[in-house]
Amino acid sequence: MRKQRPDFNGQQTQPNNWYDLREDWPLIEASLAKQYGIRIRQQADMPWSEFCTLVAGLMPDTPLGSIVAIRSEQDPKVRKNFNADQKRIYNEWRLRRAERKLADPAKLEQEMKSLEAALARMFGGGGNVQ
Repeated sequence: MRKQRPDFNGQQTQPNNWYDLREDWPLIEASLAKQYGIRIRQQADMPWSEFCTLVAGLMPDTPLGSIVAIRSEQDPKVRKNFNADQKRIYNEWRLRRAERKLADPAKLEQEMKSLEAALARMFGGGGNVQ
């Protein structure tokens, strides 16, 4: 039996998902066209699993790939040398992710409890965190 491909819209289970299927749709379309020569709007019946495989295989030299590289950059030295557009892309993505977290108070509360528990373990406060 084949392993099920990831659902690219499942951000609640994939915290490091660096793109959004809806918001980044034009980038996805352009990337599929560039890398595979596929005009996705002209595809009548592409299976979801095939679409997921194609998107997962997009290279960094595609429109989506270059945006994901900016959004996911972890090295502060590299980010310090970003040009104005790269900084805007990086900051807008972080802001959107923060706004999504704030929009779900229950999820935010759960994340805060997890953080409190992790800090308590880290600094020897092994008691229960309420």
